[in-house]
Amino acid sequence: MYKVVTEQKVPKSLDEVWDFFSNPQNLSQVTPEGVGFKMLGNPEPAMYVGMVIRYQIAPILGIPLDWATEITHIEHKKYFVDHQIIGPYKIWHHQHHFEEIAGGVLIRDIVHYALPLGPLGKLVHPLLVKPKLDEIFGFREAGVKKVLGAM
Repeated sequence: MYKVVTEQKVPKSLDEVWDFFSNPQNLSQVTPEGVGFKMLGNPEPAMYVGMVIRYQIAPILGIPLDWATEITHIEHKKYFVDHQIIGPYKIWHHQHHFEEIAGGVLIRDIVHYALPLGPLGKLVHPLLVKPKLDEIFGFREAGVKKVLGAM
């Protein structure tokens, strides 16, 4: 299993940050075009425990993949967790944490993930998966900065 942790500080109120991140419709604003992200269906603008969000992505070689995540935990204005139920990973568990700090909010993402295909998955991780995740989270940071600012 692998782990990614990112942190970003933004000069907005906790209410503004929570409102942005808890609306699945905003996900496209912080996802690079190069992953071929497309929301399927029309999710409600406010998440809830049990909500399933469906996407299609094409992160490698433009090959489309279905991906669905379920919101499994929410503590209002503190954190929420999405867990992959259909998708390219064997395991994808993404925690989104929000902490009020002086002058704004600290956003912390913690992702635990595992790849399918045993040894082949381990082989492609440093070559394809890890660089793609670094690119996605780098773009996400820039997108959040564009929408919510930076400290």
